[in-house]
Amino acid sequence: DAKHLVPNKMRDFFCTINLDQEEVFRTQVVEKSLSPYFGEEFYFEIPRTFQWLSFYIYDKSVLQKDLRIGKVSIKKEDLCNYTGKENWFMLQPVDSNSEVQGKVHLELKLNELITDNGSVCQQLVVHIKECHGLPLINGQNCDPYATVALVGPSRNDQKKTKVKKKTSNPHFNETFCFEVTRSSSYTKKSQFQVEEEDIEKLEVRVDLWNNGNLIQDVFLGEIKVPVKVLRNDSFQAWYLLQPRENGNKSSKTDDLGSLRLNICYTEDCVLPSAYYASLRDLLLKSSDVQPISASAAYILSEVCRDKYDAVLPLVRLLLHHHKLVPFVAAVAELDLKDTQEANTVFRGNSLATRCVDEMMKIVGKHYLKVTLKPVIDEICESPKPCEIDPVKLREGDNVEINMENLRYYVDKVFREIVRSSISCPTLMCDVFYSLRHLAAKRFPNDPHVQYSAVSSFVFLRFFAVAVVSPHTFHLRPHHPDAQTSRTLTLISKAIQTLGSWGSLTKSKLSSFKETFMYEFFKTFQEEKFTESVKKFLDDVSSTESKEPSGLSEPVHLKEGEMYKRAQGRTRIGKKNFKKRWFCLTSRELTYHKQQDKEPIFTIPIKNILAVEKLDESSFNKKNMFQVLHGEKPLYIQANNCVEASEWIEALCRVTRCNQKRLSFYHPSAFLNGNWLCCKATIENTVGCARCTADVPADTQIEIDGDRETERIYSLFTINMSKLQKLEEACGSIAVYQGPRKEPDDYSNFTIEDSVATFHTLKQIIDIVEKLNESHEKYRKKRSSSATYGSE
Repeated sequence: DAKHLVPNKMRDFFCTINLDQEEVFRTQVVEKSLSPYFGEEFYFEIPRTFQWLSFYIYDKSVLQKDLRIGKVSIKKEDLCNYTGKENWFMLQPVDSNSEVQGKVHLELKLNELITDNGSVCQQLVVHIKECHGLPLINGQNCDPYATVALVGPSRNDQKKTKVKKKTSNPHFNETFCFEVTRSSSYTKKSQFQVEEEDIEKLEVRVDLWNNGNLIQDVFLGEIKVPVKVLRNDSFQAWYLLQPRENGNKSSKTDDLGSLRLNICYTEDCVLPSAYYASLRDLLLKSSDVQPISASAAYILSEVCRDKYDAVLPLVRLLLHHHKLVPFVAAVAELDLKDTQEANTVFRGNSLATRCVDEMMKIVGKHYLKVTLKPVIDEICESPKPCEIDPVKLREGDNVEINMENLRYYVDKVFREIVRSSISCPTLMCDVFYSLRHLAAKRFPNDPHVQYSAVSSFVFLRFFAVAVVSPHTFHLRPHHPDAQTSRTLTLISKAIQTLGSWGSLTKSKLSSFKETFMYEFFKTFQEEKFTESVKKFLDDVSSTESKEPSGLSEPVHLKEGEMYKRAQGRTRIGKKNFKKRWFCLTSRELTYHKQQDKEPIFTIPIKNILAVEKLDESSFNKKNMFQVLHGEKPLYIQANNCVEASEWIEALCRVTRCNQKRLSFYHPSAFLNGNWLCCKATIENTVGCARCTADVPADTQIEIDGDRETERIYSLFTINMSKLQKLEEACGSIAVYQGPRKEPDDYSNFTIEDSVATFHTLKQIIDIVEKLNESHEKYRKKRSSSATYGSE
């Protein structure tokens, strides 16, 4: 959220998230406010290098261009200082001289030349090769050129490249020579050496500009290289473009307002897979360790201050290696040992419940979409008043009509859920099966606990949470407005209550704190609701295979507006780029003239042969990818790099079971009678580059096992002092078997078997120390091979 924004009158605001100058996400517009609450979460993988993560506050305008009020820019290197906590940031003025993005490739060299009169002079040669990743100007590729100058106290020799049209990755390949002035004390030497005082004050400056033709040129960034670093050497490097020295400095001192952000940023240096073999094997054996509290995975959750930090990489790693179900069963059994009453089964935030929560988010993503997205869309896009709390009713509201509306929505959501067991992923069913039988074993005299053990997850922690926060589960693009959010909260409460009826008791109504909810739920006391929940819980906690119906609806995976190039299916059609609405389901990829219109073109998923990036040089356009199918390739331009990456990933995931997938493709387009990449003149010739997407064993979940293991190693490293204290504690317990007289440092840890725990801790510490050495060697190698100015 933001507060005290200027101008000091009620306006319509929205916020954008930018990687450098590229907008990757945008919030919804908050109308008529000076302190707008956005309440939106965005999670994304960063697909390219960047310097700044920026947040811009805009004043929405209907007739004119949206006005940028201010920004918060955080340098990549500083993100770790703000991660994992909320911070208020003062908005800074937006200065065109500070809005830079991209990098430039330079080669610099000092040459010794003998002039006509026999004297020796020094010549600086600057070869500007190319630039990469320059920003879009007004949504279009820029027309860049560069100025190259040798700058000193009494000189400013400047030269200029040619303008390159419509490209963000211009290839200049131009060389400029500058004479380096010698001091009067110069005497000819057998080996020419540049004197310190001459070089100390000179620097090469390269400025990038967008040619404005009839309007003012736009500054794109600059770099400065002191000539003294060259000596008599020659080198080349990529330099990140920097803002001007006066960039971000404004004479204005007005308070523009402030923005509250909660940023979680992680960056891992992943070594080759062989380095992680020992740690990976130790973690994967966790479910076989007796007791489970002595396993490496359990110890990880114990030493991390926030269990969530440990759970996310741990669940993903165990999922990737098909070891999650036995581990969840083992920690759930430990959880149940400490549970004294059947009605509190799996109600806390233990390792077991957090692992199941995270598993459902990862594995159940598509299950949620196919089950809830249509009805959530209806509620958000055509909302009906549903407030039944007398205190919150507005003037003119009819509580009976509102109750009917709420009942209609609850019935519809409930019906979709209890009919969805056929779509429940097998892995979720296997986990629920284990939890159900463990709970029944722990409380054999309670006939209902086997149902409440499952309903506490699938209703309370999965469906009810997704209903109240649909944007978090990617069921809606933005946080719903206040009225719709209240409706979803009431529906979520109802779903939680109906789901808890899996315990087959009707005494729960008396536990309602709100009288209005008690009145509402009296209409639900019908046997069919109880039986529906019971049958659903039986189905989703069964290990029997379920054959999907041939009439099942396709799963809606992704949609959005992008640009596509005409495929030339008709002779008179122009091959230009047009804005279209794209929709991807589990059955087909379609594009439409507008949202909710009939599709213009459809590609069945089974016909897609490959999905790959397209070189920008093909059409001088960024963020392009290609869909190869039976006809000509479909060339698509996404709006930003994150969107392009997400579409490629979604298309690759849904097509990886296709039997006729290609092994090779053309990274550029076929234009003017030849492929731009390999110059082949036959259009249907075999591709010249290997496809990047191989067929994995797991076709539903994209997980990098080495990256997750590296994250776990980082967590062990951060908490090394706790590991060592725990190791000492285990040693003390093993020697001294008497009662503990007072709490010690390890009293909060679970130590069931001190010998087994000590053995695992010793293994963890040894493995982490070896990985520390490997990382240190990599860091030294990288720093020794780095060139001045390189990224």
